[in-house]
Amino acid sequence: MKRAIALSAQALTTPGTEPFAALVVKDGVVVGEGFNHSVAHFDPTSHGEIEAIRDACRNLKTVDLGGCELYTSCEPCALCVAAMRIAGIGQLYYAASLAQSGAAFEGVPVAARHPIDVDALRAEAGAPLERRQPPAQQRMADDAIQVLSDWAVTRKVEFG
Repeated sequence: MKRAIALSAQALTTPGTEPFAALVVKDGVVVGEGFNHSVAHFDPTSHGEIEAIRDACRNLKTVDLGGCELYTSCEPCALCVAAMRIAGIGQLYYAASLAQSGAAFEGVPVAARHPIDVDALRAEAGAPLERRQPPAQQRMADDAIQVLSDWAVTRKVEFG
């Protein structure tokens, strides 16, 4: 946790960053680190947790981080929680809560940070498609399903 907080402190002197950082640990060894570079990289998904997961997957040459733990300087948003679940992270440790980070950022102009309405994001993430933003319309389903089916056939032959 000390390393995650130390990484987050880099935002004090690194332009285009925000003070959110994370580590992925496997068997007591750090296998991935990440730091929020959303503004610097023009990437709204470049959260500390996402970057740590990406780094760990590259270092371990896998997309399965089962058996790994994630340490983060702040409670993860819904995007990061989803990525942790997809990657198979087994345990989360966090320092500041979302409420605490929100209170710390109170009064900071929106232009000076990358704002996320974490409560709205949480509510929408699990909602049915018709209740999410932005509005969605399905198009060309048959064409897309054909590609999915063709891909599945190749995997059945290759791994079957």
